[in-house]
Amino acid sequence: MSKKDESAMFPAPNRNDSTSDKMNEQPPTPEGPTDSHVLAQVEQDEKGISQQTGDTSQVTDLGWITPAGHIEEPLIAGLSNEDLWMYIRRFDKASLNKKHAVPNAPLQKLDLTRSDDDDFSPDKLRATMERFYTTVVITLTSFIKHIARLRSWKEPRRTGVFCAVYVIAWILDFLAPAIFAALIALVIYPPCRPIMFPPAPIALVDKDTGGVQKPKAGVLGSHESITGAPEKYKGEAAEKEASNLVASVASVAVGSAVGKHDQGVPEDAPLEGSVPDAMDIVSNTADAQSAARGEIPSDTHDKTRQPMKQAVMDGANMAMEVVSDITDTFEKFGNALSATPPFPRLSPRLRLVAVLAPACLLSTLISSYILMKSIGLFIGFAFFADPIIWRGIAWLNSKYPRWQRLLELQNSLLKGIPTNAQLTLTLLRIGETNMSPLPPPPNSLDKAPSRPASLHHEELTLGATRDEIEQAASHEPHLAPQAPKPTEDPHGKTLASRIVGFFRNTTATGVESKRGIDRMRATIGSRHAKNRVGVLRPKGKTSTPVGPVEFHARYKGKRGAVVIDSSQDTPILYFTTDLPQPGDLQVENRKKGSVFFKIPVSDILEMKKLGGLGWKGKLVVGWAMGSKEVVDGLLIKGKEPDQSYQLTAMGTRNQLFNRLIAIDGQVWETF
Repeated sequence: MSKKDESAMFPAPNRNDSTSDKMNEQPPTPEGPTDSHVLAQVEQDEKGISQQTGDTSQVTDLGWITPAGHIEEPLIAGLSNEDLWMYIRRFDKASLNKKHAVPNAPLQKLDLTRSDDDDFSPDKLRATMERFYTTVVITLTSFIKHIARLRSWKEPRRTGVFCAVYVIAWILDFLAPAIFAALIALVIYPPCRPIMFPPAPIALVDKDTGGVQKPKAGVLGSHESITGAPEKYKGEAAEKEASNLVASVASVAVGSAVGKHDQGVPEDAPLEGSVPDAMDIVSNTADAQSAARGEIPSDTHDKTRQPMKQAVMDGANMAMEVVSDITDTFEKFGNALSATPPFPRLSPRLRLVAVLAPACLLSTLISSYILMKSIGLFIGFAFFADPIIWRGIAWLNSKYPRWQRLLELQNSLLKGIPTNAQLTLTLLRIGETNMSPLPPPPNSLDKAPSRPASLHHEELTLGATRDEIEQAASHEPHLAPQAPKPTEDPHGKTLASRIVGFFRNTTATGVESKRGIDRMRATIGSRHAKNRVGVLRPKGKTSTPVGPVEFHARYKGKRGAVVIDSSQDTPILYFTTDLPQPGDLQVENRKKGSVFFKIPVSDILEMKKLGGLGWKGKLVVGWAMGSKEVVDGLLIKGKEPDQSYQLTAMGTRNQLFNRLIAIDGQVWETF
């Protein structure tokens, strides 16, 4: 599509040079089922490009096919474009399972809460562990290195002040109130945070000595990652660390490392039955060892295998839920301490202070003796008063059935404070409210340059000279990990590489033959074969249009586009083989017989991301056909039983998913 056609189809928005990071604290007046819907409609004092409402009869293109450096800052007031892209990129990666529209808003007044029927899958475990790493592990690592810096006395002025305050509070028996007072100051007055804990790149600080160290990646290419690896866009290095961490775990995480249940597996995915299950490798190896020792393999007579396997899966599911709850809590506390527009900035901090202030006051009135006696009494009551406790719980269950849910942090202290996914959904809804959908994050297929990230030396207080910091941050290739080189035979190739190459070429030929058979079967009407047409394409090849209103896809093997028609009061999603011209998106204007389905966006109840060939097929293609990539799909279900539409070969699947989940007033739940 030419630039002229784009400008005709998407009129330029009215722009305002005022892009301050201040936000409007006035109470929201619009209505909506959740706080996310309400805040997306609140008129802000300071507006980003996507918040400047122009012609609401047409969708405005803010740069869906524009290079990242040419998109104006900021799209959302108070949030840099790099931060926005990081949120959307992680939202895309974590939103693998279907979302379900529910009739009522949850207690916390925010959607994207987990369903009670949330089941375990290795891919879900992978996404949870990666999210846990980028949120919890990196935060705790940064905290540990801050403590190491304080203990090292390499920053004598700051450590001396902390030491003096601690000693005086200890002498005056005022230690607990001093700690609570420090926490209150950190919560209510953000400017004191960099004074008490000056920021520094995580990879540049030695956790043992508190001094400067050489990053593990050999160069300080990023500030918020543990290895310091280079990144093209903010947050990518930490995401790659998380992915590599999960890929290194053993046993239960084998399925996660290879991507089992990658998104959703279509029922007609090829190679699912013929390729062995990677999850069975461990148990099959154990059976082989038993047979070699002359014993009977467990799978032939052992009745404990399946129950124990189920017990492990149940335990893994419980552990996954606990990890997810911990991550949610960390994200909510982070967003309470440093709110992102349009969420209120002051009220969450006041709520936290309302809890810390009484604790600070009580710590000044209660002596250590009374505190220890109270703890002993509580332990004794919890141990010996079991009948009383259970009778009390039974009475609460009968009088107040939801009392346990009300005590959860997300429904009490942290009510209305979003996780990063809930925040991202609200940001997407802001763009939809102003008919200016947020553009997708730029891809980073090219290798990130191995050059040091920019440093503000005057802001670093690491107790090291400028030359020492620059030497530690500079690139040293010999420190970067390198793969060992195999010993070559006289002909230049190892025997193993020859064998692997033979099987790789044979597999690639088999896959190509399978594609040819599928094309023939699709022409004679095979439904399963139609859904596999076009799912493989050369790497790096993109299809246009890429949004925000047209998305190339296939439906039942037919090549066309999914179009969002916003010209009516209720936007309509339809698939057509008659590609619309710029400015002519109405479904009524399509040729007769070219529209295969249409559904009001408000009628969509479920969306599920599907892998194009299933997880085993994707493994085979990734190993044997390095020049090809699998293009995934999206399953959309409506209110009626016959409203089920499977879109395939869709390179812009995430972009359509994000638009559909944010475009209307549904309350979504994750599975």
